[in-house]
Amino acid sequence: MKPTLKIYFATVAFALAASTALPACAQQKLVPAQSEISFTSKQMGVPVDGKFKKFDAQVAFDPKKPEAAKIGLTIDLGSASLGAPETEAELAKPEWFSLKQFPQASFTSTSVKALGGGKFEVAGKLAIKGSTHDVVVPVALAQAGGNTTATGAFTIKRLDFKIGDGDWKDTSMVANDVQVKFKLQLTGVPAL
Repeated sequence: MKPTLKIYFATVAFALAASTALPACAQQKLVPAQSEISFTSKQMGVPVDGKFKKFDAQVAFDPKKPEAAKIGLTIDLGSASLGAPETEAELAKPEWFSLKQFPQASFTSTSVKALGGGKFEVAGKLAIKGSTHDVVVPVALAQAGGNTTATGAFTIKRLDFKIGDGDWKDTSMVANDVQVKFKLQLTGVPAL
């Protein structure tokens, strides 16, 4: 057998072995139309709600083997919607999201722990605007009709990620705490 054919067959064999070694849950998909990521900050004590219109999730999760889970999320920061075009234009600037340099935020899980009753604790790395910090996210799962809905909320400190830099560091104008809420609908997650 010629060396090039050996390499070809070895490559095909490896690809087949790798594809069959992946757990069935690797086929999980996000249903964007049924999913949302929102945030609430306070400006001069008044809640300001926003949401991200574009994001994607990469999930390999079996509720019976949470320790083997791999969860990733990417968020298009330019898709932030606050309902006011002039405010959204400000978010693109270097003091806020600095979209030219940092167009996306990401979350990558480092561990998942079952808490019982369809509740989990997902620890991971949240990266926004060049800063990465550890976060722990409580997640509740509900299943119906072949779909799994993951919901949860957690709080970040915007200044940890240099969001609202410069003159906007004053937390009496814009609070440091930002609550993030999510509802992610997935297909292909094994039964709880």
